[in-house]
Amino acid sequence: MSFVTAFLMFLIAAFAFLLLWRQDLIRGTFVTAASLLLLAGAFGARLFVIDAYNTDYDWFLSTWIQHYRDHGGFAGLAVRAWGENYNVPYLYFLALFSYIPLPSLHLIKLLGAFFDVVLAFFVMQTVGLYVRCDTRKLIAFFAILFLPTVFLNSAYWGQCENIFVTFAVMSFYYAMRNRPVLSMVFIALSFAFKLQAVFLFPLYLIFLCNKKIRLPHLLVFPLTYLLTILPAVFFGRPFLDTLLIYVNQANPATRALNYNSSSIFALVQGWPRAPFTSVMDVLSIPFLRNLGILAAFLFVLLLYILVFRKGNRPSGEGYLVLALAFAVGVPFFLPQMHDRYFYMADIFAVILGLSRLRYLPAIALTQFASLLGYSVFLRHFATPALRLPLQFPMFYGTIALAILLAMLVWSLWRRHSSA
Repeated sequence: MSFVTAFLMFLIAAFAFLLLWRQDLIRGTFVTAASLLLLAGAFGARLFVIDAYNTDYDWFLSTWIQHYRDHGGFAGLAVRAWGENYNVPYLYFLALFSYIPLPSLHLIKLLGAFFDVVLAFFVMQTVGLYVRCDTRKLIAFFAILFLPTVFLNSAYWGQCENIFVTFAVMSFYYAMRNRPVLSMVFIALSFAFKLQAVFLFPLYLIFLCNKKIRLPHLLVFPLTYLLTILPAVFFGRPFLDTLLIYVNQANPATRALNYNSSSIFALVQGWPRAPFTSVMDVLSIPFLRNLGILAAFLFVLLLYILVFRKGNRPSGEGYLVLALAFAVGVPFFLPQMHDRYFYMADIFAVILGLSRLRYLPAIALTQFASLLGYSVFLRHFATPALRLPLQFPMFYGTIALAILLAMLVWSLWRRHSSA
């Protein structure tokens, strides 16, 4: 680890402190000292694992950055790198990194640390819409920086779920602030970075029906998305290939129903052996895949029925419950979900749990389920000295998320049953 890397991490920590100070949350000797200690711990831990690597970095990210070095930086966007399957907004960062004389792994993780701070800030701001307690807001900020899946995802694994989820949280925050244009800009940016932003899309129909956004605001989404791909087109990447990247990535022929996630398919396919593996001897993979898609659709329909029956409109808390329900329920039922696909659920669980303390169990349930998926990958493919032990079969996470979904559906039923 170089001095420059450590200094840049220090600047990110200083940026975090500045954000808290500008919000007038750093007051008094005790709060200042505690905040400085927590920031030192959060970013010191990130520096400690900055050299940890895995096969995702070795096989893909490092290869893509080298591709840009070999093809003139941003000019390399014209040619798709080997194995490249990310949308172009994230590739802009990788192309930029190709110009910087620092280890690629460090640059990726510094970017992750920066977005961890931005994510923590907007989680704190969103919690602040529901509570006026400065202490609770500070807890929300530091809870994100120390949340196991947040730390493992960006600091240890070098992944970028925090970018698309940051924009998703920003979109939700601005919708609650009645800023529909900004809300649509940020959900479009979220989608531009990761397809998994679609898990939250059903919420926007509720926003539309309840006039938090209006039909003209929907035009902001395609315009914003189009702007994110134009730089790649300018450097020579084919327009249609860039525009339709998510369509071209679809692979319905795969035989895997579950990729180390706590989805419902962990009951029939997963490590070490799912309890109902024999189901696959009777029902075909395509049938089960279609059944999962149908189940996800019916779950969304159920939430719509709960929300719209008798002409009800969600309260501010109701929108949070719905956001978490969609972030958990959609990937829970869909096939082919990966270990990191409940990251958005992890974050909205923190927002809901710290906004309304009776939902605190949601944080533990989502963390348990997500960490099971992380542990499978990192146990086998991470740096040997930093591998994580696997303690529970994957389907235990399925049970945890099923309990959480039952809690959320029951909450929505009770909220609207008296109308």
